Amino acid sequence: MKTIINTPKAPAPIGPYNQAVLTGNTLYTSGQIALNPDTMELVMDDIQTETKQVMENLKAVLAAADMDFNNVIKSSIFISDMDNFSKINEVYGSYFNEATAPARETVQVAKLPKAVNVEISMIAVR
Repeated sequence: MKTIINTPKAPAPIGPYNQAVLTGNTLYTSGQIALNPDTMELVMDDIQTETKQVMENLKAVLAAADMDFNNVIKSSIFISDMDNFSKINEVYGSYFNEATAPARETVQVAKLPKAVNVEISMIAVR
């Protein structure tokens, strides 16, 4: 069994997918980019602001499943330029307790949807 998780507090899907799927006690989020959920416009003033919007979108999806960042066990970060890693990491890290932070990979990719600089997905458990 799977439960579809969608919230108006995160950007509506722009394709044939949902914001997250809950199966048992495990939540799988779709990748989030820096779309403002109210306007569906990209927030790309700078890489820190962009990353913060991504994390706020993920926070909303987690909350819709009655979870928060403490439940996250794995993150996948896709970035268009590894030179932005430290700035992205600084914002990302502010959402976690370093001692209990999830496992993670960060990968530079050739291109991301809507030409954004960062996309993040997560796996969380209750």
